[in-house]
Amino acid sequence: MSVTRVMDEEEIRRALIRIAHEIIERNKGAQNLVVIGVQSRGVPMAKRLAKLISEIEGVEVPMGSLNVALYRDDFATRSARTISASDIPFDVTNKTVILVDEVLFTGRTTRAALDAIMDLGRPAVIQLAVLVDRGHRELPIRADYVGKNLPTSKKERVDVHWVETKGEDAVMIAK
Repeated sequence: MSVTRVMDEEEIRRALIRIAHEIIERNKGAQNLVVIGVQSRGVPMAKRLAKLISEIEGVEVPMGSLNVALYRDDFATRSARTISASDIPFDVTNKTVILVDEVLFTGRTTRAALDAIMDLGRPAVIQLAVLVDRGHRELPIRADYVGKNLPTSKKERVDVHWVETKGEDAVMIAK
């Protein structure tokens, strides 16, 4: 199996800064924003985005993490993984929720996340931010904010390695 690096630490940093500015611009500030990362690899990105938005706007942006395992349509067929319980220490009702995941592929994880968020309350709007959009959607879902569009085959894997998860900041494709 060959592995190709498609984004390094600096490219990821620049993409996140751009996404943070796009979020602020589209929402006319950060006053009503909350950021929720999909476990597990969406959480480091969500933390970074919330921090960037807070620094740019000078307001605290609440951040949480979401476990969507029980909301997946393939729950019974997936292998058990160790994932923490959701941690959403704020009310999502009437908030602009920025849902964050590292890679958008079929859209099924995003659909599960939308269901999970709706069980928490009724947000004013939910927007999706992803580092990589690799195509191959099976559901009518699209990201509002994308770091990089990365055409892939269905057989390829896209892995994001975050420093926070004992990797190094990089987006890798395994062929």
